[in-house]
Amino acid sequence: MDTHCHLDLSAFDEDRDAVMQRATQAGIQRIIVPAVDLPSNQMALQLAEQHAGIYAAIGIHPNEIPKDIQIEETIDGLRQLARQSKVVAIGEIGLDYYRGKTSSDTQKMWLERQLDLAGEMGLPIILHNREASSDLLDRVRGWTMSNVFKPPDGRPGVFHSFSADWDVAKGVLDIGFFLGFTGPLTYRTADVMRTVAARAPADRIVIETDAPFLTPHPHRGERNEPSYLQYTLAKLAEIRQTPIEDMARMTTDNACRLFGWDR
Repeated sequence: MDTHCHLDLSAFDEDRDAVMQRATQAGIQRIIVPAVDLPSNQMALQLAEQHAGIYAAIGIHPNEIPKDIQIEETIDGLRQLARQSKVVAIGEIGLDYYRGKTSSDTQKMWLERQLDLAGEMGLPIILHNREASSDLLDRVRGWTMSNVFKPPDGRPGVFHSFSADWDVAKGVLDIGFFLGFTGPLTYRTADVMRTVAARAPADRIVIETDAPFLTPHPHRGERNEPSYLQYTLAKLAEIRQTPIEDMARMTTDNACRLFGWDR
């Protein structure tokens, strides 16, 4: 399962069907396409409707917050989209203090309204975090303690492409979230990430590509795609000293539990 792949982006326009075919050949059964802005919400849903193994997540990324549309108007639109049967999460949402494209206060406001929407719709969330661990954990922890928090079966969501240290990971795990690992797990300098991957409970780990970004070794420098998930899986199995077949089964089971799929 590739639990996070931006298959809607123009990087795949030339060969999207071939990319999906290679994913199937590599054993990828399902792909989640998380939206980041208003156009990609529509594109993610369109791909999900056209292909049996593709699902959508609906939301506004902190770096893509619209400047000319009122927040309540946008939330109303997301609410309508989130009712579609192939929408499995609210995301990609979160905080990003690295790029600074939008003020932290504005990002927090949009995050909180989308957390409310996830609670209203009973959907897990897919969270983006870049240099905002403390604020993001505080807000998500508050959400899990609020009366709007209604994720199905105790599965609140995933911290996508997790790259923080163990102290942050422990805070994430303590409030019931999953950790998503991507291609950088294979990079030579990713010792902190590998430490977290080794210590995390086996039933709270999912794997993802974030394609076309974060391409794993040995294809680093190329466009990423779902078939390359195998390299992240192999590194995770190595780190945890687990047979790769068992690691594949565990991460698949975790993804199914998180996003409400039958195994």
